[in-house]
Amino acid sequence: MSMVAAWLVEAPKDMLVILDEVALEVVLALFPYYSTIHQQIYVRILDLPGTERLRDLRTAHLNFLIKVSGVVTRRTSVFPQLQLVKVNCPGCGAVLGPFTQQGQQEVKLNACPECQYRGHFPVNSEQTVYRNFQKLTLQESPGSVPPGRVPRSKDVVLVGDLIDKARPGDEIAVTGIYVNTPDPTLNLRDGFPVFRTVIEANHVERRADVLGSQLLTAEDKKQILRLGKQPDIAQRIINSIAPSIYGHQQVKTALALALFGGKPKFIKNSRVRGDLNVLMVGDPGTAKSQFLKFAKQTAPRAVYSTGKGASAVGLTAGVSRDPFTKEWVLQGGALVLADKGVCLIDEFDKMNEQDRTSIHEAMEQQSISVSKAGIVTSLQARCSVIAAANPIGGRYNAARTFAENVELTDPILQRFDLLCVLQDKVDPVDDERLADFVVSSHMRSNPKKKADEEHEKGADQEDELSAMTQSLRFGDDNVSMTLDQELLRKYILYARTFVNPVLASGLDTGKVEAFYVQLRRASQHTGAVPVAVRHLESLFRMAEAHARMHLRDSVGDEDLALAIRVLTESLCDAQKFTFKRQWRRLFRPYLTYRQDNNVLLLHVLHELFKSAHAYEQLRVQTKAQSSRRGHKETTLTVLRDDLLSKAKSVGIYDLSEFYESAAFTKAGFRIDVSTDTIVKDIQ
Repeated sequence: MSMVAAWLVEAPKDMLVILDEVALEVVLALFPYYSTIHQQIYVRILDLPGTERLRDLRTAHLNFLIKVSGVVTRRTSVFPQLQLVKVNCPGCGAVLGPFTQQGQQEVKLNACPECQYRGHFPVNSEQTVYRNFQKLTLQESPGSVPPGRVPRSKDVVLVGDLIDKARPGDEIAVTGIYVNTPDPTLNLRDGFPVFRTVIEANHVERRADVLGSQLLTAEDKKQILRLGKQPDIAQRIINSIAPSIYGHQQVKTALALALFGGKPKFIKNSRVRGDLNVLMVGDPGTAKSQFLKFAKQTAPRAVYSTGKGASAVGLTAGVSRDPFTKEWVLQGGALVLADKGVCLIDEFDKMNEQDRTSIHEAMEQQSISVSKAGIVTSLQARCSVIAAANPIGGRYNAARTFAENVELTDPILQRFDLLCVLQDKVDPVDDERLADFVVSSHMRSNPKKKADEEHEKGADQEDELSAMTQSLRFGDDNVSMTLDQELLRKYILYARTFVNPVLASGLDTGKVEAFYVQLRRASQHTGAVPVAVRHLESLFRMAEAHARMHLRDSVGDEDLALAIRVLTESLCDAQKFTFKRQWRRLFRPYLTYRQDNNVLLLHVLHELFKSAHAYEQLRVQTKAQSSRRGHKETTLTVLRDDLLSKAKSVGIYDLSEFYESAAFTKAGFRIDVSTDTIVKDIQ
């Protein structure tokens, strides 16, 4: 069998003909009357080891069986192609043939064997056998294109039962023969024998259940399941969103929820979207574009576009003439290419109003209807939209509402589930922390020369001590609280592919009803953002996304509470400055509520003591090197203010109940009132 497999790859045309004939003989032996239904059996090759990239195809791959993957950007209509040709002889009237049509070369006869007639032989239309023919344009997946490169594309020929196996926007894997054909247009223009390469498809597989070309190994799945059991995995994921950007926890939470997304619902013949749409509006220099770039690199499938450089056709879909068939063909835009992924739009406010109106359907119904040049169809655009915009005048005015700060209409604003405001406020404490964070980041990323490593070893230890001191002092996120970007990408891919949470039967829906009624009543007096039923649907989408972060199969009260808190913070930030404090006071129970706080706080406290223990070990080592003797402490301490700052970042403001709980004392912690610290004995 190994030799047959080698022959199949190296001589696929001859081998496939033999396999088709053998398969037909076997089928006819089992079902003698099968020939009355179909005249031929096609053998399809699955799971060919190794996938070639479109940009790596060279002459060495010609006439070999290959496997490539990408996104379908264009599809022609179905044409009849000659398969078995019979011709009439004008001289004697004989029917000649059948002749097998191979490739795109026309079958030509020199003379009639009966009467030796030489001339044109017309095709016998009645006895000639045709087969269906269709051509696709396969483009590299958005996530696999190297930075700064233009995506490559290749034509794929479909025949027989492979017709209409894919449509624009679908991500497919094609197994076929890489062949070359003469190109008359290039030969006439260049005056040089140039060939055009195409892929004659043998099998087409739609990757409906895979969000990207990256596959998860068994070890990856074990590691992901191990991470999913941690109680603070959601907070670790949020901390892992753009860790090089300081602060903006609300934006990081919104992006994390959007990357995981909810579960779509199907009610009879209608579909309710499960993807989250996020809009970021803020002052210049608040890292809006950096957030989008990070999402592009992290999402399993993402398409990046700018509002100024994109039109309605470029975002949705359009029609263009095929250069070979000269017919109108459908071509998908950015939203279609991002199907089952994320579409990132920067400078959203720079788009024309007509272009923004064209994506209304794509953002809510997640489909794009096209009626151009006689083509009437609908394309799928099942993706999250994450957009960034600048406020009117360049700076966000807190004295105005969110709608007054951006040049966007209410219909487009209501299609965004979360509205994030990024303001560059002058705050001496936050500015000091930000400056220290930026300086530390530059120092860590600055490479050192090998000759200076030994000389600077002591300085490195002092820098590490200083960094840990700053982390404990300011309550910044610890390095151990973040995930590697590649691991985060795999975690998102696994959650979106295999985790489909449903609402638990004992879910407290009365809380949602009371919250929605209170939200509607409060929005009537401010008029910042109209609250509609879409916000209620957004609530459940965010709850499902949070359940996916924990790899849970059901949505619980904890997921719903976090979704309410995130939505409340989003709407509070969209209010005027005069109403913002009133809203926060009114919705304080929702902003501070979180179930099972003790487990989360205990985990955070353990992380703080891990940092304190590492700091103590480095201090002892440094002191031992300088004085040849060191003193080892028997207790570790953590400031209560450090734990409080960590707790506030996850929405917990009162720690008195945690200090009095049995879990706190059972873990070996105690409070030193004189120094206002938390103490733990060590061996």
